[in-house]
Amino acid sequence: MTDVTTTDVKPGVWPSVLYADVARARRFLTGVLGFTEALVVPGDDGGVVHGELRWPEGGGVMFGSRTPQAHGGASPAGQWIYVVTADPDAVHRRAVDAGANVVDPPRDTDYGSRNVSIADPEGTVWVFGTYPGA
Repeated sequence: MTDVTTTDVKPGVWPSVLYADVARARRFLTGVLGFTEALVVPGDDGGVVHGELRWPEGGGVMFGSRTPQAHGGASPAGQWIYVVTADPDAVHRRAVDAGANVVDPPRDTDYGSRNVSIADPEGTVWVFGTYPGA
């Protein structure tokens, strides 16, 4: 059995991802996964200093160009991001249609979620599931 603690505080955590090829990542995240762009601050070098994407069902992520100056050149090693959706199978279909790397096909979990895991072009795994959190 799992112990669950709940609060009325809205999430204030923004997952953030840096990309070597930020243009390709933007196309993938919006065109394949279904995020919408809320803000993009371009850099002098043509990259992205700061970007924000919104998930249509709520929440968002920040993104930008991976440079030595951006957060110490942080890399996505071992990183994955969970996104709540009512229809992970629809996200899966879009990903398959686009030829994306589905690392874990849609499946039901022991904690009552239906999940699918998709890797973006630079290896960050995006898990889309029905579990909304405690």
